[in-house]
Amino acid sequence: MVSEGQTEKLYFEAFPVLTLTVEAVDLKGQSKLKLIESTASIIENSDTKYDEIWCVFDMDFKEGEKEFADFDNAITKGKLLGYNIAYSNDSFELWFYLHFNYTEQKHNRTFYYKFLGEKWNLNYEKDGKTYRFCKTIYSKLENDKRASQPDAIERADKLFKKQSDLPFHQQNPVTLVYKLVKYLNDNKRA
Repeated sequence: MVSEGQTEKLYFEAFPVLTLTVEAVDLKGQSKLKLIESTASIIENSDTKYDEIWCVFDMDFKEGEKEFADFDNAITKGKLLGYNIAYSNDSFELWFYLHFNYTEQKHNRTFYYKFLGEKWNLNYEKDGKTYRFCKTIYSKLENDKRASQPDAIERADKLFKKQSDLPFHQQNPVTLVYKLVKYLNDNKRA
């Protein structure tokens, strides 16, 4: 699994999988297309045989049309290379939000940061992005009686099905993280 951020990397490393080795690589600060190219380079230069390759990234609204093209091209190229792409639009935190609520409303990441900050009683943008906190997110969601991973999977699937015919950058809100979560759950410790 190659991601663009520490939140994603640490969340997936926390999965209690039995029959898999989850090797998460954080390539923060790269364009989405560069992340796909870096993934190809990692695979070419590795002696390891990977059963599944997942690229996890979200949409960043920094440069308008240029960002849209980068997002769409990265997904297309990754799929052509045979990678599984778990993209989110607008942010990875939509996946966490879906554990609690369903929405079809387009929100930017500050909405999700505010929601999660209130749920977890912290400044999510500042403290929720720290290494120490990111290592706890999986267990926080697992142990919160208000949160439901099965509901999040169902909600994310519903969002994707409603928008799957749109160009990737126009699918909002959407997160395909649920597909990777389902894959990991199939290999979870009992």
